[in-house]
Amino acid sequence: MIQDNEITIRSIKEEDLPILWELAFKDESPEWKKWDAPYYSHQALSYEKFLENAYRWQEQDDFWLIEVNGVVCGTVSYYIEDKTSFWIETGIILYEAPNWGNGIGTRVFRMWFNHLFQTLPIVRIGFTTWSGNKRMMHVGEKLGMTLEARIRKVRYYDGNYYDSIRMGILREEWEQREDTE
Repeated sequence: MIQDNEITIRSIKEEDLPILWELAFKDESPEWKKWDAPYYSHQALSYEKFLENAYRWQEQDDFWLIEVNGVVCGTVSYYIEDKTSFWIETGIILYEAPNWGNGIGTRVFRMWFNHLFQTLPIVRIGFTTWSGNKRMMHVGEKLGMTLEARIRKVRYYDGNYYDSIRMGILREEWEQREDTE
């Protein structure tokens, strides 16, 4: 568990599963999905169906909950893109609009990146988003990440083409930032 004032990130426990289901899988077309890779389909699940695979999130090192003032509001994660170089990519979802655009994502990623660089033998952290998600791109900029790739017009959503955006930061760049906490 990691805390920064009112924000906590921590592993998922069994008692968190009902709220995680409600936030992420209860609705067929949740508002958050308009920003989180909306070009991929989302499927609502019954609670019973959700529980069939929920064990994969409990007490894991790579998928944690985000709480603000003790209320679960999102998830933060990483996955290994390449095992040989231990290339990891990260993700974050804040499920409800009142948590968007007020710095929570930047603060969570700052905590998460510190944790990952301290606990994993990695030299780089990155994420992939799309050019329609300006807030996520701004988070990367605020964290000192570099735009490493822009694959033009490969994401199709709502009748428009968007770019796929990859951002990353190296360990030495992270350690040289002025906002280290």
